[in-house]
Amino acid sequence: MSSDDLKKIDDYSADQIQILEGLEAVRKRPGMYIGSTSVRGLHHLVYEIVDNSVDEALAKFCTEIHVTINPDNSITVVDNGRGIPVDIQKKAGKPAVEVVFTILHAGGKFGGGGYKVSGGLHGVGASVVNALSDWLEVEVRRDGKRYGQRYERGKTMYPLKELGTCSLEDHGTTVTFKPDGTIFETTVYDFNILKTRLRETAFLTKGLKITLTDDREEKHESVFHYEGGIKEFVQYLNKSSQPLYDSIIYCEGIRDKVIVEVALQHNDSYSENIYTFVNNINTPEGGTHLSGFKSAITKTFNDYARANKLLKDSDPALVGEDIREGMTAIISVKIEDPQFEGQTKQKLGNSVARSAVDQIVSEQLTYFLEQNPDVAKIICEKSILSGRAREAARKAREMTRRKSALDGLALPGKLADCSDKDPKNCEIFIVEGDSAGGSAKDARNKATQAILPLRGKILNVEKARLDRIYGNAEIRAMITAFGTGIHEDFDISKLRYDKIIIMTDADVDGAHIATLMLTFIYRFMPELIHQGHVYLAQPPLYKVEKNKRVWYAYSDEELESIMQEIGRDQNNKVQRYKGLGEMDAEQLWETTMDPERRVLLRVNMDNDDQSETDLTFSTLMGDQVEPRREFIEANAKYVKNLDI
Repeated sequence: MSSDDLKKIDDYSADQIQILEGLEAVRKRPGMYIGSTSVRGLHHLVYEIVDNSVDEALAKFCTEIHVTINPDNSITVVDNGRGIPVDIQKKAGKPAVEVVFTILHAGGKFGGGGYKVSGGLHGVGASVVNALSDWLEVEVRRDGKRYGQRYERGKTMYPLKELGTCSLEDHGTTVTFKPDGTIFETTVYDFNILKTRLRETAFLTKGLKITLTDDREEKHESVFHYEGGIKEFVQYLNKSSQPLYDSIIYCEGIRDKVIVEVALQHNDSYSENIYTFVNNINTPEGGTHLSGFKSAITKTFNDYARANKLLKDSDPALVGEDIREGMTAIISVKIEDPQFEGQTKQKLGNSVARSAVDQIVSEQLTYFLEQNPDVAKIICEKSILSGRAREAARKAREMTRRKSALDGLALPGKLADCSDKDPKNCEIFIVEGDSAGGSAKDARNKATQAILPLRGKILNVEKARLDRIYGNAEIRAMITAFGTGIHEDFDISKLRYDKIIIMTDADVDGAHIATLMLTFIYRFMPELIHQGHVYLAQPPLYKVEKNKRVWYAYSDEELESIMQEIGRDQNNKVQRYKGLGEMDAEQLWETTMDPERRVLLRVNMDNDDQSETDLTFSTLMGDQVEPRREFIEANAKYVKNLDI
């Protein structure tokens, strides 16, 4: 070993071991505490503070929460709870409110009797928000007095002050914070993102009133207050579909210290939309509470159908997925010590939740069906029809597999596949029409780029059962080309292409075709979106020529910029592309397909907004016209490059 190597070893000593004091660790590695420093992480700061107020509501001490986006993009959260304690916490030797905002894993959520159930899982919320803010100010109204303290980047600026008096009826906590622009990619809040989350929180906390106000240039205010709780949540989610019956089936109770609330209603769609929550925390991967619900639903409907001769003894039992076809359901449990599984901690593991949900739903659903035979018959008949369609789909699927095995031709004939067999290197372009498909096949890199042309608009899967979906040639071609299968057969390890790129014309028809494809992928292969495999190609809108030089513009703003740069005169030729078929292979390659120069939009999906995503698809692609009209009117101002 050389002397230089020995010197390097000597240099690694105790002095190189860093100790991060207080909240420095949070500022050093923010992603460990809030997931990311992107838009999602920025909004997560608000949820952490709001969740503390919601915990007061769950404990029956808070009835109102006001959230305000201030003109400087700071956030103010006001509640009328008990107010964070201000007396000295003996172990820390500081006022409890200061401990909450400056020490990790400190709060009333660790068995000290502060809260029986809590949405804040780890007691890190308030202190993490403080650490990641330029500044944070807290005011506590408690026992007729007002107290306040200010922190800057997690550090206490002065001891807790008594600010004055207030009435005994005026109690609660006010927190105002400004996110640190040196940590976050953006510090500009999105009103609609907060609106979605706060609406969901209000649905889950029956009777709690949440007001969201935007005091920036475009003033907005939304108030969420639902005395019906999750029953109104189901009603809201079903607004773009036609319910099969008027009632919202509602079950509630307590078993083994688990508080259970379940609400459900069937509609005329074919999608199953079930959302699960633990202490108001979304659990997109489900868990034991979902297992208990599914078990109760399947057993109870089968027992009812047999007892009332809706199913004959010779008929096969109703399968759970048939009973859940067209079902919108909310499962909300409150539990003292939630245990979560999985890498993302989004799956409940407490076994007691399974039996609690199973027992409560079984008992109360049985009673409901006996009291409402007309509703019971409607659900059973829909389930039986779904079972027949599922059986037809199974036969179609098996026929496809058998045919593929016999003739050895698993891939669709219209697919121009790539030669590279490593999926990580490969991508597939889904193109509408033979004209664009021909240009794309000529333009592509044959080693890594596959082309699958589709004829016309594919089936709208939002309005079709599984048997029709398997019977559609264009959808079958996509399923076969991707290789993953769909629904219960889906296996992402069999994906044949790392990128699935939807390439349609830059007009209204092209947007509709892309939406139909996205609806299919979202409903039957959502993991492709979750894992970032789905993209939208961005062909240019304009071609500009001047003195044998060519520019491409992908938006009206980019066209304007080009025109200003080259000057407006009679030598300019501006072509508005109406479709991909108007481009020759060379133009299509250099503008839309060349990995070095193209623009791709990756389709992302946030688990936190799953219910809103489902609602958007059912609104845009379902049968109900009025909700779609309202959606278009509300979002028309965001539309760009609309062909008229």
